[in-house]
Amino acid sequence: MASTIFSTAQTTQNLTLFPEHLMMIEADLSSTDWSFLVEFLKGMAKPLAATVVVLMAVVLSFLQKLGLEGEMVYSMVRAFLQLSVIGFVLQFIFARDNAGWIVLAYLFMVSVAGYTAGQRAKHVPRGKLVAGVSILAGTSLTMLFLVILKVFPFTPRYIIPVAGMMVGNAMTVTGVTMKRLRDDIRTQINLVETALALGATPRQATLQQVKRALVISLSPVIDNAKTVGLISLPGAMTGLIMGGASPLEAIQLQIIVMNFLIGASTVSSILSTYLCWPAFFTKAYQLQTKVFVSA
Repeated sequence: MASTIFSTAQTTQNLTLFPEHLMMIEADLSSTDWSFLVEFLKGMAKPLAATVVVLMAVVLSFLQKLGLEGEMVYSMVRAFLQLSVIGFVLQFIFARDNAGWIVLAYLFMVSVAGYTAGQRAKHVPRGKLVAGVSILAGTSLTMLFLVILKVFPFTPRYIIPVAGMMVGNAMTVTGVTMKRLRDDIRTQINLVETALALGATPRQATLQQVKRALVISLSPVIDNAKTVGLISLPGAMTGLIMGGASPLEAIQLQIIVMNFLIGASTVSSILSTYLCWPAFFTKAYQLQTKVFVSA
């Protein structure tokens, strides 16, 4: 009997406190700072207005019967969603200022870049793995030098944008290098086989093809460094100037950017040629002909 009375009293007390709990939750929600979301939505007005030029491109594609209208709209919607999500993710990481989040974000970028570069060189066996390892080695080594030399502090606000630029550039260069190397060996397969028959090593037999692949893939990066500031202002420099920084400060940062882009791209592309050989040659220094069958 006593336990029943106690249970009833406890239940009554819980029912009495239930509205108070709801009020406390409501108070917590109302006190949450949603200003960042409001500012984000306000700031998206200009990007939405800029889609007018995309609509112009869609109309021109339709009039010229190019069939690219759907692809244009899809790419813009995807870019809009991806960048919005990445913006909130970076906001979260910057607020934490934790080395673990930096490494996690960097590895995610390398993974996506390796997959994309491997897709470009789809006829290279284990191309995604080769591209991923090459990009990881080239960008991590370059970033290590930047941190040791105190060019950038090891904080999310600096390392993640820098890593993004390096990984993106290394991805393009590595993909082109691997694809071009395989295609050149396939085109000149008789010359390579003759050199191997005469006792040449895989490196010696494909020296010209390796050089050509590296020159073609690295030339845009080098040409960009030659003409930077003369033809167009690069993204990093433009962003700083539009953000109110001094043009002299923007130039200093852009010089650093060009330096680490050349360094990371060169290391990644050269390493990818070495990692491709086990897939191109047997242990007896013979060509894996099945790799070069398809165009």
